[in-house]
Amino acid sequence: MNASEFRRRGKEMVDYMANYMEGIEGRQVYPDVEPGYLRPLIPAAAPQEPDTFEDIINDVEKIIMPGAASPACTELETVMMDWLGKMLELPKAFLNEKAGEGGGVIQMVATLGTTTCCSFDNLLEVGPIWLITDYRHWQIPLGRRFRSLKMWFVFRMYGVKGLQAYIRKGSNKVNEALLQRINSAKKIHLVPCHLRDKFVLRFAICSRTVESAHVQRAWEHIKELAADVLRAERE
Repeated sequence: MNASEFRRRGKEMVDYMANYMEGIEGRQVYPDVEPGYLRPLIPAAAPQEPDTFEDIINDVEKIIMPGAASPACTELETVMMDWLGKMLELPKAFLNEKAGEGGGVIQMVATLGTTTCCSFDNLLEVGPIWLITDYRHWQIPLGRRFRSLKMWFVFRMYGVKGLQAYIRKGSNKVNEALLQRINSAKKIHLVPCHLRDKFVLRFAICSRTVESAHVQRAWEHIKELAADVLRAERE
């Protein structure tokens, strides 16, 4: 979404909210939908390609508003978590749909490449263990902000392919900038490679005289330059 479209959509959202406030007396105070009404009205998975803004807004009025804040808030949350779970290819035991007993807060204890050694837990193996210990519940803490509605907008505006492209493009750009800074500083030297369209930095130890202190100093140097790159990206 460029600046021009952002300005146009922002005005449309203001009009939507103003129209809602002006016509609020004509809306029901208490929803007349039955529990479970929302899931059959929404696709079982996030769209691969982006939906139009107009279609999303129409669905908000047609699907979300009849359920008011509750049960729509809770029911959209469970569907969005299933969308996210499928995008991450989590085991079905983590999903809410059908016979699944999953769902919950996104505070998972499994490691998915987030450690310093990039280790990955095998979710297919640890999933049943979590079910036994009741760690299957992973959800977004909604509060009064209706965060699942934001997820619904993002998933539909980008589509799965759009989100994948955005993440890959952003990470590649940052890594390229980081490599340039590291090699320009000339304290250490990294060599890049491309793995499935991802720009990867490789830290290779090529001397038998290297000690752990050298690796630690190199890592601190990389972290310092990475922080500078991320700071520049935000600005």
